Amino acid sequence: MGEHVILLHGIWMRGFSLAALRLRLDKAGFIAHAFEYASVAQGPGPSVARLLQRIRDLGADCVHLVGHSLGGLIALQAARQGGLPPGKVVCLGSPLRGSAAARGLSRFPGGAVVLGRSGEILREGLDDWQDARPVGVIAGRLPYGLGAIVGALGDDHDGTVGVDETRLPGIADHCVVPATHTGLLFSTEAAERTVAFLREGRFTPAPAG
Repeated sequence: MGEHVILLHGIWMRGFSLAALRLRLDKAGFIAHAFEYASVAQGPGPSVARLLQRIRDLGADCVHLVGHSLGGLIALQAARQGGLPPGKVVCLGSPLRGSAAARGLSRFPGGAVVLGRSGEILREGLDDWQDARPVGVIAGRLPYGLGAIVGALGDDHDGTVGVDETRLPGIADHCVVPATHTGLLFSTEAAERTVAFLREGRFTPAPAG
């Protein structure tokens, strides 16, 4: 039946934002699907439950998860539930250790409302990864975005998430590419690294040039 990939968007975004990455995964031989969820109106619990049902409905022997930003956090929460078919997880610019930008935004009037029910997981992040399912994380390092205005992102960041915020202990591999936070969705290198990890469980060396 082939290897399926479910793509998860970030906060304030929709499934169409994943179109370029979905096309590249399809061309690489995967069967890619975009997963829509209410990133602000609902918390992670209902989104994870819907994602788990979507995976079961596929009835596939292998299902990978690729999540951008908040989508990566949702993907890992789902993977921790167990009972899923084999597969790998790739997180793109996900603040797995918690987001300084989210914490900073929460201190502004109305900031907590903007983050909605996803605010807590974005502010706090996740515990160390101890599951057998391989997880790879791709971070961006082009520092153009508004995140640095509301939070201290460190020396290396993608304009929204600091590179150090993406380094969760226990993951299988980590790499950094020249892209902004949103640009990770359109980056050729990020797509190539994603394909490599889904096939091999590790990121290949950066392309020459």
